[in-house]
Amino acid sequence: MKNEIILNRLARIKCFITGLVFFNIFFVAVIFARDQQSKELKDYFVNVPFSMPPFEEPVFNDLQVNIIDHGAVADGATLNTDAFARAIDACSKGGGGKVIVPPGTWLTGPIRLKSNINLYLERGALIQFSSRIEDFPLIAGFDGKSKNYQITPPIYAYKEKNIAITGEGIIDGAGEVWRYVKKEKQTDRQWKELIESGGVVSSDGKQWWPSKEAMDGEKYLEEIEKSGKVLTIEDYAKVKEYIRPDLVRFVQCDGILLDGPTFRNSPRFHIYPFQSENIIIRNIEIFTDWYAQNGDGLDLGSCRNVVVYNITVDAGDDAICIKPGSISKNQAKGPSCQNIIIADCIVYHGHGGFVIGSESRGGAENILVRNCIFIGTDVGLRFKSARGKGGLIKNIYIEDVQMRNIVNEAILFDMYYGEGSPEITAVTDAKSHKPVDDFTPRFQDFIIKNIVCNGAKRAILINGLPEMPVKSINIENIRIAAEKGVLCVDADEISIKNSQILNKVGPVFYLNNSSNIKLTELKYPTNAEIFLTVRGDKSENIQLEKIDLSHAAKDIDFGSGVNKNIVIVK
Repeated sequence: MKNEIILNRLARIKCFITGLVFFNIFFVAVIFARDQQSKELKDYFVNVPFSMPPFEEPVFNDLQVNIIDHGAVADGATLNTDAFARAIDACSKGGGGKVIVPPGTWLTGPIRLKSNINLYLERGALIQFSSRIEDFPLIAGFDGKSKNYQITPPIYAYKEKNIAITGEGIIDGAGEVWRYVKKEKQTDRQWKELIESGGVVSSDGKQWWPSKEAMDGEKYLEEIEKSGKVLTIEDYAKVKEYIRPDLVRFVQCDGILLDGPTFRNSPRFHIYPFQSENIIIRNIEIFTDWYAQNGDGLDLGSCRNVVVYNITVDAGDDAICIKPGSISKNQAKGPSCQNIIIADCIVYHGHGGFVIGSESRGGAENILVRNCIFIGTDVGLRFKSARGKGGLIKNIYIEDVQMRNIVNEAILFDMYYGEGSPEITAVTDAKSHKPVDDFTPRFQDFIIKNIVCNGAKRAILINGLPEMPVKSINIENIRIAAEKGVLCVDADEISIKNSQILNKVGPVFYLNNSSNIKLTELKYPTNAEIFLTVRGDKSENIQLEKIDLSHAAKDIDFGSGVNKNIVIVK
């Protein structure tokens, strides 16, 4: 009896403590959200480490046009594509304003926005895009002149100005009828239910596809291209179920505002402005299944003058991503992605919390990431490219980022993206040089500071190219608790200062063919196996300052043929 009383008391104490912990987490989250929402656009232009051109958010006329007045029916069964088009046309002819989407389920095909239109979703409004692929026609590019056909995106605009999607409703892309699914990303029960739902399974049993046409589409396109034949609209029609659209696609637009709605379940990328400028994205949520193939959250493709703040992303692929591709004829010369601020954002799942690449041919500069939280992403800060896909990426500033339970690297520079495991490549001394050209990735001039990560497979991995090392990376005031420490291969001018690398196994730092490395005022576990391992005959000028090397069982491990004089201890 006495034991039961003690156990009951312990249980009550445990419940109290658990409740207190959850209350504290909830309280902190509420305060964080409230503080961010109290900020205004102008606040994000303060203390920016580069010259950020100021711009105003889009302003719209007072005209309001309700989609109901143009024949829309909120029964979830009536297709409202024409009703949306009529409402937008009426609003446009009236000089612009709000197109109101009231509460209800509004089934529709593609929605094309026009200049000076604010698509406003009232609370309780659900724009549900059709699950009938035939409701999304093939188009010859956005200008109607391209020979590369594509599916009409659910929401799109081309060469429009002053456009917005706002409100408190939800936009659902019906992605499940478009996407294929990998078996490795499913539980046995999920896989069984997926197969029972219909569709087809690949011959190796590793992929489920919504239809045989979708599964065979890639192979059909490859065979046509190998034959040298020019693809026709008839060819694209045969593989239409393989081609997937993005949920929201704005091309060559100026003055974009996304504020408030939830975007979910895209066939591919969720929000993808391309070759566009003067963009504000705030207070939105992006959700999809974690296994959604190519289910990126927000992709900024060749965009300039962008402010993103207070958004929440739970993605199937990269969460918030910079894609420096080509620029349009109307854009000024220079890096395709520049003058971008990303702040006060939360990412729950994604292949990367914040990402640059892998396509980086257009170049990027002047990007600030500030005050963000990444929980459970595959990688925290992910910078990726490869030979033939690269360009100059520079002047990147990242500060005040909190991470927890990162699956792989907290910070990753990978110049071998798509060419095999970076870690296997990294521990190999011999790498063949390739000629440097315009498409060799050049990642340099990063400042990363005030980073906390509790839980990761590896703290930092920098994997450059022998012909073009990752260069001039300055890291300060970080604390990363991870299974493994810092691994640098083909890196130059790397500085890590006033930081803690708390790894469990292996050396704290492993340097391979890396030069001009400066480690200053660092703390590491008192039971570390090795503080520093040096490999590669290109390694040189490694400086250790104000570091107590006595905590490690072995301070420095030199590989075969490495000159011990290259390490300078101060």
